[in-house]
Amino acid sequence: MLMLLLLLQLLLIPPLLLQLLVLLLLLLILLLLLLLVLLLLLLLLLLLLLLLLLLLLLLPLLLLLLLLLLQILLLLLLLLLLLLLLLLLLLLLLLQQLLLLLLLLLLILLLLLYYYKNYNYYY
Repeated sequence: MLMLLLLLQLLLIPPLLLQLLVLLLLLLILLLLLLLVLLLLLLLLLLLLLLLLLLLLLLPLLLLLLLLLLQILLLLLLLLLLLLLLLLLLLLLLLQQLLLLLLLLLLILLLLLYYYKNYNYYY
């Protein structure tokens, strides 16, 4: 029975490692998306500065464009916030997987220790 439990534990480890790998890959993708949004945000801010300089020349038309860019800026900030929340969620999932894997390994270790102790006790 004990060996069956140990075998079951050993069979559970590879899917956990695969889940861990998938979560790490998702984390990398999310970080790249975050970087892209930050770069877009920076580009938009530079464009806003340029428009503010040009605003002195073409006030009415540029004012509408400035409002549009401010809306885009707000949308990008919301997207950034969403990506940060997703990143936090992914990190929590990653932590959960790591803790589960650690718990599983600890259980295997305890089972082996128990088996070893009982084996030595009888012989």
